[in-house]
Amino acid sequence: MAGSPRGGRLWWPRPTLRGWALLAAGILLFLYGLFLERRDALFLGSFLILVPVVAMAYVLLRRLRVHVSRTFSPAVVAAGSEAVVGITLQNLSTRPTYGARWRDQAERGIQTPESTLLPSLGRHGRPDEGDTARLEYTLTPRRRGVYGVGPIVLVRSDPFGLASGQQTAGEPHDLVVTPRVTPLPGNALSLTSGEGSMHELLRMTNPNSDELIAREYRPGDPLRRMNWPATARHGELMVRQEEQRSNPEARLVIDTTLAGSLRSATGDRRSRMEGAFELSLEMAASVGIHLLDGGYRLDVIETGPSQLSPGTERTHGGLVGDLPTAYRVPAGDREFLEGLANLTMPNLAIRPERSSQPPGSALRTVGMKLPTFAVLVDPDPEQVRELAILRSWAEPAFAFVLDTVRQEAIDALEDAGWRCVPLRSARSIADAWTRTDRSAVTDGA
Repeated sequence: MAGSPRGGRLWWPRPTLRGWALLAAGILLFLYGLFLERRDALFLGSFLILVPVVAMAYVLLRRLRVHVSRTFSPAVVAAGSEAVVGITLQNLSTRPTYGARWRDQAERGIQTPESTLLPSLGRHGRPDEGDTARLEYTLTPRRRGVYGVGPIVLVRSDPFGLASGQQTAGEPHDLVVTPRVTPLPGNALSLTSGEGSMHELLRMTNPNSDELIAREYRPGDPLRRMNWPATARHGELMVRQEEQRSNPEARLVIDTTLAGSLRSATGDRRSRMEGAFELSLEMAASVGIHLLDGGYRLDVIETGPSQLSPGTERTHGGLVGDLPTAYRVPAGDREFLEGLANLTMPNLAIRPERSSQPPGSALRTVGMKLPTFAVLVDPDPEQVRELAILRSWAEPAFAFVLDTVRQEAIDALEDAGWRCVPLRSARSIADAWTRTDRSAVTDGA
């Protein structure tokens, strides 16, 4: 990532504590000499006043000229995981730079290290003098989101430490923090049904097949078939397995409106909803990645205006007319997680605009029952009715319900044929998925 070739905003230099002490002493001596007509005191006072002023002019005129570039490793990080920020500074001045300090800036929610000494930089164009320095630090974002990191702040002082000035350098860059992904047990393709694209074909195909899924490593599997992204997510060795499949598809419904909440929700109510919303996205990320790893094409339905694929044609919600956002491997997993990172907490005081389209009117596969998973925070009665209608195109149909969902909504969903699975904390995500897997296997038998 390229940065700015020069320093950015410059703060006017200010005296340090030592500089203020000289100024105060100078003013006192000047007043003493003025009232008592002592020329020596006037001269010494003027000198003491002038020294900090000259120091501030020195700092102002000798501002740093540097080129800044910034990288993140990894480029996309899960909440609670570490990311290494790498900053490269190159001196663009014909004068060497020494004695400066630096610190990084970031939006609220990201903690950066305290100010520290900047390594000396030689003259520009003199690699033998070391005109470039590499800075690194580690940060651990705690919550999902997109955070601006940078620009860095450079602090320069005069040789006597009487004045200092700050300037920014480089440009801010976005750090994408995705929800945590909990590895889920079992194979996503173990969900079985007698119709649509739910079943798994067991016939192996030739090695040139484009249909690849991940499975556990077995002794004798060649290393060229290792699936490293799936290995990192599952915590065990996974390989690519060629299988002919019936282009399996699945749906994931995400509650992005929290429409059942009070319009005037504030204080503790909103804080509780924020926690539930983050948990729901963590569950959605875990389910979505598990399905994508299993080879599914994933259609994501948002109950509110689309934030995953924003546009003028997607303003009502995926249950009532808006097309779902589709993902599939190999790039779909990262796009899906980055999309979830950008989702914002809905405004509980604003009701989403309703559409005249009937529920299910925009589904890509109307007439075909697909495995459907809904993660619900607080749907209103209208959305419960829409989900009940969606049940006609879902098999199996599971709803992960948080403790913010009202009991009457759960009862209505179960009456419509949804299997509601309670979700209380991030630690119970894997257990909640296990319950759906057992139910699907039981129904398939």
